[in-house]
Amino acid sequence: MESIWRKTIEIPRKEVLKEDIHTKVVVIGAGMAGILTAYLLEEQGMETIVLEAGHIASGQTQNTTAKITSQHNLIYSYLIEKFGEEKAKMYAQANQQAIEHYETIIEKEKIDCHFQRCPSYLYTTKAEHVEELKKEVEVAKILGISAEFTTKTELPFSVEGAMKFQNQAQFHPLEFIKHLSEKLKIYEDSRVVRLENNCVFTEYGKVEAEHLVFAVHYPWQVVPGYYFLRMHQERSYVIALDLSGLEKMEGMYLGIKEEGYSFRTCEKNGKQVLLLGGEGHRTGENTSGGKYDKLREKARNWFPRCSEIAHWSAQDCISMDKIPYIGYFSSEIPNWYVATGFGKWGMTSSMVAATIIRDMIAGRENEKEEVFAPQRFPVTALSKNFTENVMQAVKGLSKQALSLEEFPKKCSHMGCKLEKNADENTWECPCHGSRFTAEGNLLNGPAQNGFCQQ
Repeated sequence: MESIWRKTIEIPRKEVLKEDIHTKVVVIGAGMAGILTAYLLEEQGMETIVLEAGHIASGQTQNTTAKITSQHNLIYSYLIEKFGEEKAKMYAQANQQAIEHYETIIEKEKIDCHFQRCPSYLYTTKAEHVEELKKEVEVAKILGISAEFTTKTELPFSVEGAMKFQNQAQFHPLEFIKHLSEKLKIYEDSRVVRLENNCVFTEYGKVEAEHLVFAVHYPWQVVPGYYFLRMHQERSYVIALDLSGLEKMEGMYLGIKEEGYSFRTCEKNGKQVLLLGGEGHRTGENTSGGKYDKLREKARNWFPRCSEIAHWSAQDCISMDKIPYIGYFSSEIPNWYVATGFGKWGMTSSMVAATIIRDMIAGRENEKEEVFAPQRFPVTALSKNFTENVMQAVKGLSKQALSLEEFPKKCSHMGCKLEKNADENTWECPCHGSRFTAEGNLLNGPAQNGFCQQ
């Protein structure tokens, strides 16, 4: 189950860290957030080392649908209600500027990564959701986004309405990241095994740095930060369809509410390909399977002449208040930084994170910093999600304690009982989202080792 991006490009391997070195900044994680952060820091003359446990972009970056957009579902009405117009505007501006920043880097570096400006749509087929979409359009306009309501789309079915954002973008993420990685000092297969103040230890070497950036999708450190209490993870599925003989979609689409199907086109070996995504769930909640089959059924109905050429799944960290955690890892350690909780919008959020963390390390003021600061605690916005996350963790731990299995599989992170994902033939932690192969090998953190069976 390899993504269309992995099938179309190969990124050269980098060496393993086998020495002790000193640098200004060390970034842990060579996905989009880590690579962008390192690139922007180096651009400012700050020596930066990147440590990657596996291969460059081998985590969530390779599985994205690669939409670069400020249209993050029905986010803006929510933000104004919970945090006020000023912070909602900062969030909108940060993500709009992220699109521009991608284009600037691509032009400056002359990167051929199929970057394309295009409109982005949120759609509904249900009349009862139309007013909600119209309200979001008006709010987006207030915040400075070029938005409009329409009933015209390229979708293979009629809609009751859609919210259109102009001038968003899409690209091939691995073509982009391959070019930037060639300009950086990256060590692969160099998993961090221990942290001591300003020293980052791998199996064969260590890095001493003035600043440490966690760009690892989900921080594994339990204390400080307590991110395991402040996020949950969700998994979603994608199938790629050969669009030969059919007209290309110019826009990107996402259904709201229960209609959350995603559409965008891309190119593979000169052919137009459609990415159809959806069927998401919290990790640990797909024991019966059938997610890919449901997408295939939709594809047969909507695109009967298309054939499947790839399928894969992705995982997203969801923060309690829908805003990523970007900034100081903890108030207790002023030279540690974090970028996590991007939700379904990892490409845009990666650029937002890179610019904020670059400015923080450089000692420059960035007004957007306060919106994303991990130390924010808006209790009214968080209470429901916080309670739900805690209850999920308690349920997972209770299953472990009450299991009738002689040797139940449990997560090496905090001991929750693992559940089978029937579509992936993997084991998932319902508490915090770690994933393992059928043989027990680690696929996704926050766990740092294979699962336990005892």
